[in-house]
Amino acid sequence: MQIQRIENLRPAPKSPVTVKLCGNVIEIRHSVHGPPEIIIQKLDADEYVDLRTGEVKEFQHTASRAEDKASVAQSLRNLRDIINASLTDPESALWMTLTYRKNMKDAQRLYEDFHAFIKRLRRYLIKRGQPPVEYITAAEPQGRGAWHLHVLLLFPEKAPFIPNAHIAKLWGHGFTKTKSLQGVDNPGLYLTAYLGDMELTEAVMSGTQRGRLGEVEAEDEQGRKVKKAVIKGARLHLYPSGFNLYRCSRGVKRPEVLHMTEGEAQQIIGTAPLTYEKTIAVADETGETRNIINYRQYNKSAPATQPGATNHTE
Repeated sequence: MQIQRIENLRPAPKSPVTVKLCGNVIEIRHSVHGPPEIIIQKLDADEYVDLRTGEVKEFQHTASRAEDKASVAQSLRNLRDIINASLTDPESALWMTLTYRKNMKDAQRLYEDFHAFIKRLRRYLIKRGQPPVEYITAAEPQGRGAWHLHVLLLFPEKAPFIPNAHIAKLWGHGFTKTKSLQGVDNPGLYLTAYLGDMELTEAVMSGTQRGRLGEVEAEDEQGRKVKKAVIKGARLHLYPSGFNLYRCSRGVKRPEVLHMTEGEAQQIIGTAPLTYEKTIAVADETGETRNIINYRQYNKSAPATQPGATNHTE
């Protein structure tokens, strides 16, 4: 199968489209020949049925998440959508990084420590008359083998001020950093964009240098904007096979998926500016085009821009 990007091709008003509502972000997908045919049915973690032949086959498990690019990409897309569905007002959230003093390499302990932390934090909030909190966590492996944990705290109203010293005491295992997300119009993209990337110096020291060299904007210890060289996708090689990149509390919202016509979708979009668009042609081994897919993203909270004038990558 061959996939090639082509000039954008919009569907007609009566054409069927799939609409995904993720808070302020609206995604539209149109497939000329409809969704792909389902040819397998999963039986369990190890086996599936080939629906074309009825034959039971075994899944080919991989040694790391990086060897299954489609799975990793889907996990990051799911996390991005959940963040956007749950966070429409950046003032209602806090973004935290929790680290360890020692080189802590136990992924199971990471989440055990987090659950103890969130219980202490909720008691802390109750004592001060603060509103209840939901959370989304994302684990990040370091080149030296240690784990970091990123936590998005979601409040029903404006997030309370919590001194970082209090967070560090509640965490109790090492350095913490807390920041607001004010001014971020696509928090899902902002918070997931770097999870697979690794700073160049860290990649060289860990020997994990597979990927494309790029540059991102980050903050130093003093909160100043700086440019950093990164290896795109290098960190994905550090995730254990089958590891859950993220976890959420029960009250976290999920994206809503609807099926309608392009004309009906335009009613939902309204005046929301287009922030990203691409169209791809899918061809078989002979080069014959089998499908054409148009994907668009609109953002109600984004400033008006020229179509495609964003560095969003799908």
